[in-house]
Amino acid sequence: MDVKISTLTGTQQEAEITLSNEELQPHFDLAYERFRPKAQMHGFRKGKVPLPMIKKIYGEAIEHDALDTIADETYRKAMEERNIHPLGQPTLADMDFQRGASLRFKIKYEVKPAITLSKYKGIAAEKPIHTVSDEEVERELLHIRRANSNLQVTDAVTDSECVVTADVQEVDAAGTPLIGKKTSAAKFHLYDETLAPEINTVLAHAVPGTTYRVDLQSTHADHTHETHLALTVTKVEKVLLPDLDDALVQKITGGKTTSAEQFRNNLRNDIGRYWEDLGTSRVRDTLADEIVRSHEFPVPDTIVNSYLDSFVEEMKNRSRGGTLPKDFEEKRFREENRANAFWQAKWLLLKEKIAEAEGIVATDEDLERFAADEAERLKIEKEKLLQYYKRAGTVRERILSDKIMTFLLAHAKIREKTIEPDLHATH
Repeated sequence: MDVKISTLTGTQQEAEITLSNEELQPHFDLAYERFRPKAQMHGFRKGKVPLPMIKKIYGEAIEHDALDTIADETYRKAMEERNIHPLGQPTLADMDFQRGASLRFKIKYEVKPAITLSKYKGIAAEKPIHTVSDEEVERELLHIRRANSNLQVTDAVTDSECVVTADVQEVDAAGTPLIGKKTSAAKFHLYDETLAPEINTVLAHAVPGTTYRVDLQSTHADHTHETHLALTVTKVEKVLLPDLDDALVQKITGGKTTSAEQFRNNLRNDIGRYWEDLGTSRVRDTLADEIVRSHEFPVPDTIVNSYLDSFVEEMKNRSRGGTLPKDFEEKRFREENRANAFWQAKWLLLKEKIAEAEGIVATDEDLERFAADEAERLKIEKEKLLQYYKRAGTVRERILSDKIMTFLLAHAKIREKTIEPDLHATH
């Protein structure tokens, strides 16, 4: 077997393989044997036709039918002998069969590119840090109390802790109703920070049975759009906030927390963890972006398309019934998400290279520790979980990815920056 490997691009190679007639014969003999049980000929029982007659009558067709299998098997053997690891499915580019003489074929395939690592240690990154304030805790507690509140019908709005129900009619500048532009029983929570200030101001002292005019302005890229509304109030309800006492805490936590003080402390810790996780996430993103940006190399289409396939699959899983919506334009979706898939593919290749350079591996001990932690959290037997993790390679990949990032964080130049969020900003 003669094998010639040609490099076409940074990620594409071509293997030209030639087999002599002598090398082809064992493959053809197997093809004849596979065909023989199916052979039928007058004067012979099915499967009992002599092999010389099979070769004489069906030989050329059998040999031609076997060529694809021969090409696939010899290609894979050639790759294994040369320690080449093709990505995805290869493409048969050319085939020339001279019966009784030789078979020559070409196969194109993708490989991972050669990557020369440059800077991936000592990268500067800024980590936002924040000390949780009493005001933040109280705001979160207020949201929780509102979620567990009752409503009481009242004669008029007295403060922001009110809910106004109104029929909303869009009108023109002169006040004439626009047909088909009416919404009945719309609810306006006056404490909602996302509520338009114009509406909040108009309804600040609203009483049922009264119609209020609201003029809204929205600015787009090249023009300003005006909307005129007539709000006819049909009901005003006062939000009756419950006290944050032990009874309420036990109710909303299902008895897991028994005191208001403990609940308040837990909430403060949860907010603190949120900010800590946010800060770490920002640093991780900065490191990944900087490493990807500072390395240039070709990225195999096979890996990019694999990420795009996973994005489409994720869309299926999000949809009801596990199928894509009828109006889903998959081609357009793939085009719009190709840049993200390219980045993900590039980052994957860089992480593999860093792990190789630094000797970072996901060991069986790592897998056992992960299984033990998850078993305790999920209340599942550890050994069953461990066996599942060993079969599914994604968990080991996740562990390896985390270890690589831990290494990068340990070798980064992280500067902490205190931030104070605007608690009154509209989200």
